[in-house]
Amino acid sequence: MAKNANRFDQGDALSKQTIAKEKKANENTKANRKRNSRAKTIIFAAELVVLLILLGGLYLLRDFGDTGIVRVEFKPEDIQMNEPVKENEIMKGYRNIALFGVDSVSGALTKNTRSDSIIIASVNQDTGDVKLVSVYRDTYLNLGNGKYAKCNSAYMYGGAKQAMTMLNRNLDLDITDFVTVGFEGLKATIDALGGVWVNVEKAEIVHLNNYQITMAKDLECDYKKVKEPGYQLLDGLQAVAYCRIRYTKGNDFKRAERQREVINAIAQQAQQADAQTLIDIANKVSESGAVYTSLELTEILELLKSISKYEIVGETGFPAEKYRGTAKMGSDGDCVLPLDLEKNVILLHNFLFEAQDYEVSDTVIDYSKEIREDVAVYQPNMKYPN
Repeated sequence: MAKNANRFDQGDALSKQTIAKEKKANENTKANRKRNSRAKTIIFAAELVVLLILLGGLYLLRDFGDTGIVRVEFKPEDIQMNEPVKENEIMKGYRNIALFGVDSVSGALTKNTRSDSIIIASVNQDTGDVKLVSVYRDTYLNLGNGKYAKCNSAYMYGGAKQAMTMLNRNLDLDITDFVTVGFEGLKATIDALGGVWVNVEKAEIVHLNNYQITMAKDLECDYKKVKEPGYQLLDGLQAVAYCRIRYTKGNDFKRAERQREVINAIAQQAQQADAQTLIDIANKVSESGAVYTSLELTEILELLKSISKYEIVGETGFPAEKYRGTAKMGSDGDCVLPLDLEKNVILLHNFLFEAQDYEVSDTVIDYSKEIREDVAVYQPNMKYPN
């Protein structure tokens, strides 16, 4: 993975940032191309979301039933998306996968728990370029059931199925696969990798250690305080605590950036590991039981050796700084507001797919109007960007 992936969190965050790669000749049959492109994408997603349990080690087990993994298979009609998206030619060269980190230590991964982090991994299936988008968990959106609230509530009400529908309907996407991980699975993966390298700032130390205390109690494990700022090796508990910090400058926006930073760090460590280490990691993490996914093991194993071909080339947050605000929205509390959902979606598609002059769906237009009307009720003096 690129050690220093470009970040696009400021103003014109969604400017094009890709690494040109020569397209490889495709000698497979049409059927093989379809199967292989999906498998390549899935194997990257598994690595990206730190679920190395879905990699080499699982070939020893062969069956999800023998592991701590919960797998679900949705019917095509279960995951809703906007009609124009189904015919979008530009997006057909990409695979978009939802990565959910849930605020649970009790194994509640399927629903009844809020998604503490929401990240979209978009993979260019021709070049292997990968882009990450953090959807801020407090973003005020349609939950996929007609109700407007903080987007992390979608997972609470309807699990991954509703959360993917929420992302698809609000952002004009075509997500049908996901991986969900809990604290324990993330901690186990990082520990098995020998830790991850992260630059901890002075203002983050007290909050990092406070989160460690709480999680150590819940997970019934020991913890080691971080004492000094700087670039350093964090163990699993420390890294998860680092991901959860939201009380420094930047609040939840900075928090989402930290989560992407740790994903990059995990990917770097994983690529340095040999096959046996990955097998050991897979076995250790599977014991945590903190994994829930739609991905198929057989497809992942087909292209296990292709991991090194993928590279994170850009990352951002949604909604973009230029078109977002914050306000208290009645009983929903403090929310991140996509002040112009249409423009946010246009910028998103430009960033992910290099789509010029993208035209949003009627659904996005309707949602954008509804959000404005709701904001007017609670924040009548809200200033909108030009």
